Amino acid sequence: MLAAYVLFGAIVLSFVLSHVNQRFSSPVIAIFNRWLRWGIFSLGAAKICSDFELIDRPLWVLITSFFLIYFLIETSYRWLEIHALSVSPIPLFPRFQVNASGEEWPTHPRLLKVRDWLRGQGFKQVQALKAEVGGGIYLRTSVYQDSLAQLRIQITFLPQANGGISVCYTLSSQTASGYRYLTDNLYLPFGGFYPENWLVERNPWRRSLAQLVARHRNRIARANELLVPWTVEPLGDLNTQQRELEQVNTELGFLFPYGDREDHGQITYEGRFRVWKELWLLNYFGVSARY
Repeated sequence: MLAAYVLFGAIVLSFVLSHVNQRFSSPVIAIFNRWLRWGIFSLGAAKICSDFELIDRPLWVLITSFFLIYFLIETSYRWLEIHALSVSPIPLFPRFQVNASGEEWPTHPRLLKVRDWLRGQGFKQVQALKAEVGGGIYLRTSVYQDSLAQLRIQITFLPQANGGISVCYTLSSQTASGYRYLTDNLYLPFGGFYPENWLVERNPWRRSLAQLVARHRNRIARANELLVPWTVEPLGDLNTQQRELEQVNTELGFLFPYGDREDHGQITYEGRFRVWKELWLLNYFGVSARY
């Protein structure tokens, strides 16, 4: 009877979290809810088999078995997703263009507070950009930088399937020694390679922009690096980054050469495993894979 009450409570909680996350689009809530659904499946399936005497095994053995079955189902589904992405026409490194539509910043109060914080800290908007990812769906990005033009903040708005909007931040600075420091809280899997002079740190759990800025500045202070101001406009810099990333990942075997993509898709089989690994870590632990 206790197991039935626990199961019912978990189901109700999962529905409540799903409803709440339609408003906040929080990856932290989503991670907790994924684990909750995994537990509901494992306990629910085990309870059904035990109550109807379908399988003559202890309850803990059934729960463990269905826990592993869920893992196999989830893995198969994610592999199909990654394969579909690889063979689709969706660009993995989309090109940006100036967003002149006037819709660069959503009007949700939660997101307007972020813009007010940027203004209060002396950050100025440099450009509003967008990149089409297919089917008329755009990633909208607004780029700000500080008064010394040494720190750029790229605010990216990600449309969600439920109609909500999630926001992620990418902070970047360049040094006199030729390094590019990047600190972000993106929760989308990458799995590929970065150029050697890029020092990237991903913080999917850190959703506060103020904390992310403090973390980025602390990284540079500890490295004792001399920053140089940005002189290239964000549009040109971002598109150069995208071309560089595509070239590096083709050379290092994450992407198939252009001539092979029509037959095999965009991502190599090793690359698909890397994407699956990072997707799994992000979806269930909120951490990015380190290669």
